[in-house]
Amino acid sequence: MIKSMTGFGQGSAEGDTFKVRVDIRSVNNRFLDIQARLPQELASLEVMVKKHIHAALQRGRVEVTIAVEQLKEASFEINRPLVSGYLSALTRLRSEFGLEDEPSLELIAKLPGALQVSQDSGRLDENLVNGVLEALSGALAVLVDMRAAEGQELAVELNARLDIIEGQLPTIEAEAEKLPGIYREKLMKRIQELVVGGEVEETRLAQESVMLADRSDISEEIARLKSHISQMREFVQTDGEVGKRLDFILQEMNREANTVLSKSGDLAISDAAIIIKTEVEKLREQVQNVE
Repeated sequence: MIKSMTGFGQGSAEGDTFKVRVDIRSVNNRFLDIQARLPQELASLEVMVKKHIHAALQRGRVEVTIAVEQLKEASFEINRPLVSGYLSALTRLRSEFGLEDEPSLELIAKLPGALQVSQDSGRLDENLVNGVLEALSGALAVLVDMRAAEGQELAVELNARLDIIEGQLPTIEAEAEKLPGIYREKLMKRIQELVVGGEVEETRLAQESVMLADRSDISEEIARLKSHISQMREFVQTDGEVGKRLDFILQEMNREANTVLSKSGDLAISDAAIIIKTEVEKLREQVQNVE
């Protein structure tokens, strides 16, 4: 069954020294585009996170956010050269401009890079990595289930619109069978108007009528429309990446409907072809969200 590209999932995990939460959401996109937001201490896991998402999804714009709460006390190191240079600059600033205020501890602590997490405190341990993977797997499972559920709803809508299109074909076929006789009558009337009082050669009239009917024949377009509908129904029941195939088939269906409109001047056929084109356009909008 087809899958939607829209969904949301959330997963969490915790250990003695940490809590992890993963939020992942996806929307439609031509390809798989992954945007990962990780805290600085987990930056080294970005490639691993994207690999896990690649293994679960095939298309869509995916945004994943990972948050970690450390339950153990972190230790910090002072960036002494940075703080020293900063204080020296402040001393010169105060002397040069006659300022009286002393730099506060709060001001120094806010200096970017003045305090850094110590290497021992910032090192990822195996339990935290496993916790991230557990939370990510849980979020992905929820996301995949939601995309599958929405895919089932999409399949129902797609099949309903295919039913409408398929329902127009008997009308087109029935009216198309009448066209040769209609063309013969029109041609006969036109010739009689031009040849007043003369006789019309029946053989030539029949030949001209057949040629006109051939140029307006839409039997091949009807056959291809039936084939496209059958293919659409098969792909709707298929797992995997079929959204691009569905879009291609719908382009072909739209082309066939346009050909039917251009070949036939019959009102009933034109009305049916317009209904087909309208439903095809709605289908094309819907399949943009199919994986």
